[in-house]
Amino acid sequence: MIIKTSSVLFRRFALSVLATLTGVAAPAGACTRVAYFGPDKTAVTGRTMDWMISLHTNLWAFPAGVERDGAVGKNSLIWTSKFGSVISAAYDAATPDGMNEKGLVANLLYLSTADYPTRDPTKPGLSLAGWAQYVLDNFATVSEAVEALEKETFQIVAPPIPGGFAPTMHLSISDATGDSAIFEYLGGKLIIHHDQKYRVMTNEPSYDQQLALNEYWKEIGGGAMLPGTSRPADRFVRASYYLNELPATSDTVESIAAMFSIMRNASVPMGVSNPGAPNIAPTLWRTVSDQKNLVYYFESTTSPNVFWVDLTKLNFAVGQQTSKLDVDDGEIFSGDAASKFKPAGVFNFIPVKP
Repeated sequence: MIIKTSSVLFRRFALSVLATLTGVAAPAGACTRVAYFGPDKTAVTGRTMDWMISLHTNLWAFPAGVERDGAVGKNSLIWTSKFGSVISAAYDAATPDGMNEKGLVANLLYLSTADYPTRDPTKPGLSLAGWAQYVLDNFATVSEAVEALEKETFQIVAPPIPGGFAPTMHLSISDATGDSAIFEYLGGKLIIHHDQKYRVMTNEPSYDQQLALNEYWKEIGGGAMLPGTSRPADRFVRASYYLNELPATSDTVESIAAMFSIMRNASVPMGVSNPGAPNIAPTLWRTVSDQKNLVYYFESTTSPNVFWVDLTKLNFAVGQQTSKLDVDDGEIFSGDAASKFKPAGVFNFIPVKP
C-alpha cells in the first residue's frame, strides 16, 4: 500500500496515539530522523541512534559490484550492488544507516509494533539487517526504491538481535532531489508513505499516528508549549517544529550546523533510560548526510569531535576493495576521515536461523 499524502483524520487519531504512547511495552531503543530540503538543491538528512547497549559501530565503505546474500538460508535474496556507499554498521553485521554515491540516504529505526509477513518459502528472503543496505546498493532515488519495493518481490525476515531485543524496524529514505519515503510493516502488510513532506520520523508509534500527534500539538499550542521529554512522540514534535523554523538556506555550513542542532535537541542523554517508558534509550551516535555534496558526518556521544567522510574522495568502482574505519576501538578522528579507511572483507548480515 502506498500513501502519497497523509490520509489520517488528525483529531480522530490524537487520543488513540496518546493511549499507544502509554501502553506499549518498553523495547530496545529509540531514534529520530530529520530531512531538510532547501534552495539550490540543498538536501541534508540527520539521525540519532539511540540504543540500550553498545552497537560496536564502525564505518564501512562498499564499492559497486559487491555480491550480497540475504542471510535467510534457503532461497535467500541474492544481488550485486550497483552503487557504492558509506554506512555506519551495527555489530559489523547490519546496516542501520548510510548514504550511497548518488546521495540516497537510508535510516533504519526501531518500531515495536512492526509485524512482518509470515515467511513464504517460495519468495526470496532478506534479513532485516540488510534491508537498508539493499536500498543503498540498488537505487539512486526514492522514486526508484518505492517503485521496486512496492512490488514485494522478496520478504523481509527478522533475525535475532544481540541483547535479546525484538527485531522490529521501519525504514526511512531520502534523496538528493528532495524526496522522502517511509516503509513500515504493520499487520503483515507493507505500508509506504511517499511524499517530499515526510521529513521527520521517530521510532514510535506507526507513522500515520506520528503525523496525527504532530497536528494535535500544532492545534494546542505549537512552539509555545513544545513537549520536552525523551519519549518518541515528544521528539517528533520538537524536531518537526525546529525543522519548520529553519530559514531557507543553501549555505553548506549553515545547513549542516542546523541539522546537528536539531539532532542534538532530539537526543537522549547518556545514562538516561526508563524500563517503564516506551522507546527511551541513550543516544550513542548521530549522523548528518549532505546529499548535495556527498559528505557523511558522524558524531559519537563518547567522542569530542565530529568527523566526516567525503564520498567524492573514495573510489566506488567495481573491483575496488571494501574498506572499514574502526570507530569502536576508541580512536579519535577529526576532519575528513576518507583517507583513514583500511581494507577489509565484506561483512555478512545477521543470519535468520531456520
